Amino acid sequence: MTKSADTMPVGVILERRKIDNPWQEYAWCAVAVLPGAQRSEEWRLLREGDGWVQYHAGTLDLKLHHKETEGYRLNLTSQRPTVYIVLRYEDEVEAGIVPFLATVCPFEAQNYLDGDEDLVEAVPMPDVVAAWVDDFVVKYHVDEPRYKRKRERWDPRKRKGGPRAPSVKKGHGAH
Repeated sequence: MTKSADTMPVGVILERRKIDNPWQEYAWCAVAVLPGAQRSEEWRLLREGDGWVQYHAGTLDLKLHHKETEGYRLNLTSQRPTVYIVLRYEDEVEAGIVPFLATVCPFEAQNYLDGDEDLVEAVPMPDVVAAWVDDFVVKYHVDEPRYKRKRERWDPRKRKGGPRAPSVKKGHGAH
């Protein structure tokens, strides 16, 4: 990794819950992440109850990049800091869904929400992840200077586009 990026493995906990729907028997949602989880391709049953089951559905790399620190700061200062999990629908796997991406940048999560192919779930950010992200932001965030755009003075004679008002000669106005 470069000096301005960092990675932490996070296990993704998915829950399958029975739902009352004529077209769908159950729904999937991300419920948590496990910082520092070991890598595994196999889903592992964690807990189950009446109508629901939770799995460790895989481990993703949560990557931080120095150019996204503004989004990280926004997330950390929100009422509920979040890890966003992007889930992809896959017909080839038994569950029909796989964890695809973990991010703490709300702008990156929004990009995936704008498409129709993925499901984006927000889970609470564990304290150890928040501390790691905060350290990264302190180390790499640079406030972008804000420049006030200098506006040109308006001159109606140099108006671009649109109809022009008829010119009126002084002394020849309507009576």
